[in-house]
Amino acid sequence: MHSGERGSESFGAMLRFFRERAGLTQEGLGNHVKYSKSQVAMVERGERPPKGQLVAVADDVLGAQGALSLLAEKEFKDNGLRPWTEDYLAEEKKAASILSYQNQVIPGLLQTGAYARAVYNCNFCPAIDDEEVEARVAARLERRQIFQRKPLPTLGFIVEENVLTRPLGGKQVLKEQLLHMLDIGQLRHVQLQVMPHDRRTHASLMGAMILLETAERSQLAYIEGHKGGYFVSEQPDLGNLIGKYGILRAHALTPEESAKLIEKVAQEL
Repeated sequence: MHSGERGSESFGAMLRFFRERAGLTQEGLGNHVKYSKSQVAMVERGERPPKGQLVAVADDVLGAQGALSLLAEKEFKDNGLRPWTEDYLAEEKKAASILSYQNQVIPGLLQTGAYARAVYNCNFCPAIDDEEVEARVAARLERRQIFQRKPLPTLGFIVEENVLTRPLGGKQVLKEQLLHMLDIGQLRHVQLQVMPHDRRTHASLMGAMILLETAERSQLAYIEGHKGGYFVSEQPDLGNLIGKYGILRAHALTPEESAKLIEKVAQEL
């Protein structure tokens, strides 16, 4: 069995067989599954696992009748992540800059294990079992390696003040979470800001967003909702989201003011 970021030569060979039988090029298959030609080639060579919805879409498009799904289940360990989350994490892992605005919970990169577990335990309709909760928590904690990655990425977080007071997991879990945020906020490549309750104007009442800048300096936005997540890469939508984040940053408390507020809330718990 292959797990983590390793691919599978067996799966790759079968994918290539069905692709060629269907008369599709690597680029053609990539257009169906939102992969580049080089990404499809890497999967076929066994250099990377199939992420996102590649397996399900390829099964259908190539007429594999479930054969690819069956082999993928044997070859790749299930990490409990949803397909759109895997797509986002692939971009997050290599991003030169990540700017996040969250209005309901602490951003995933800042979460402690106990807080993340409390968040996943709030999943209803459908609820998820304990094994899947722990798999998702482990995957979330693994993402924190980005704070020590070389070269250091630029990381910015804006959270609503109400997020600091919602006691997910209980007061002790929240207090530990807030203290952890204060520690992370001291890193020189991290900016942590709070949007206070009393702001009369707001640039993102439509919800949370994440802005990514790749190592090649191209920009993406990521939006996630109840039905899944999606990237925004085309203008004018991308530019509008970047503009909204800039306004949010200007209206939020400074990092120094934010740290004082977070510390105050933690002390009162």
